Amino acid sequence: MKQVLFLCSRNRLRSPSAEQLYADSPGIEVASAGLSRDAQHRVGAELLEWAEWIFVMEVQHQRKLNEKYGGYLKGKRITCLDVPDEYDFMQAELLYVLETKLTPFLGPPARRAADQDPPPTWGCACGDL
Repeated sequence: MKQVLFLCSRNRLRSPSAEQLYADSPGIEVASAGLSRDAQHRVGAELLEWAEWIFVMEVQHQRKLNEKYGGYLKGKRITCLDVPDEYDFMQAELLYVLETKLTPFLGPPARRAADQDPPPTWGCACGDL
C-alpha cells in the first residue's frame, strides 16, 4: 500500500482535491495537508513520517518543506507537480490537471476526472446551429 501525501499552502483547494481524486484508488492511502500557519490541516512530523511519497503543488512548497521539516524527509520521494493556485476546490479543470500530472506516478485514479461533468467553458456555447 502506497502512502501518499499531497501538500499545498492552506489545504483548502488543490491538495484536498488531489486527496479526494485518489481516495478510492486501490493500493494507495492518501492524505493532504498545508504548509501555512492557517492551513485547514497543517502538516506535521507524524504525517511526514507516515508518508512514503509527498507531492507538492509548487516549488515554493518544496523549499518550505525542506526548510521546516528536512529531518523528516530522509528516504521520502518528493515530487513537485507545478500546479498553480488558480483553481477552486474540486474544479473540473483542476481535476484534469491533477489526473494528468499524477497518473504517470500513481496510475489513474479510481475516481476519474473524465467521470466529472465537463467544465462549463468547454464545448460549443453558441447553442443549436
